[in-house]
Amino acid sequence: MHPDKLTLRSDSLLLLTALIWGFAFVAQRVGMDFVGPFGFNGVRFALGCCVLLPFMMRNGIRAERPAGSSKGTFSSSAGSSMLAGLALFAGASFQQIGMVYTTAGNAGFITGLYVVLVPILGMFLGHRTSAGTWIGALLAAAGLYLLSVTAEFTISFGDMLVLVGAFFWAGHVHIIGWLSPKNDALKLAFIQNAVCSVLSLLVSLIFEHNGMDGYLGALIPILYGGVLSVGVAYTLQVVAQKHARPAHAAIILSLEAVFAALGGWIILHEVLTPRAMAGCALMFCGMLASQLWTSRHGPAAGAQS
Repeated sequence: MHPDKLTLRSDSLLLLTALIWGFAFVAQRVGMDFVGPFGFNGVRFALGCCVLLPFMMRNGIRAERPAGSSKGTFSSSAGSSMLAGLALFAGASFQQIGMVYTTAGNAGFITGLYVVLVPILGMFLGHRTSAGTWIGALLAAAGLYLLSVTAEFTISFGDMLVLVGAFFWAGHVHIIGWLSPKNDALKLAFIQNAVCSVLSLLVSLIFEHNGMDGYLGALIPILYGGVLSVGVAYTLQVVAQKHARPAHAAIILSLEAVFAALGGWIILHEVLTPRAMAGCALMFCGMLASQLWTSRHGPAAGAQS
């Protein structure tokens, strides 16, 4: 396929991913009315695995093994994919717990800060940075102040948890950027989802009391979060990153925050104050600035919801 067509296809897949993830914040927020955050994540990531399993079986689970590679090589590949699952579990857990205490719109924009954090964390991995990284960080910090910090200079508990999760999402971007060119997309997506699901369900069994009535009440949000947000969108991310330009990917996926605020307004009737809207605008400008000047050789943006 012509490189330009590959880029267009990748960008289109990333735009669809951003739309799915943005509205997933609404589903995640609604789901917290019925079940605990770890139970919600455990089931939705398990559903994501179920969506991928038929495709893996159709393609052959071992079909992606390159000729001449050793069994140990693939054990190592599975182990590195589990590392992606650990980062996914951490990011998803902080985000989901935070959404018990904050709005879908706030969570979407704060999570979106991972695109500012990606080049900053990349500095510790030897990646080149630019003035745009620091301009973006300053704009994002100012926006976060307007969105989340009160007159008493405190930040809400939910917003703080989502912010911590953003650091793990940024780490997940680097891990996926490292793994996706070297691994089968379906296998990588399946393993990371399975790790996140198992860990979430284990924590849920220990600390939460989720009954069947709760899961039935959250059925639609869980189905959206599991089938579309996890099973479809995370896989689209891995596939798209094989050919996406890093700056293009980061900018397009930044729209996730806009879709989250739009979904919160349309479905949950959430309203942003003028101060909060100014904060969101600054944060979005920071996301764009950090990517427009970012080196084209850095990792592409990744998952957030």
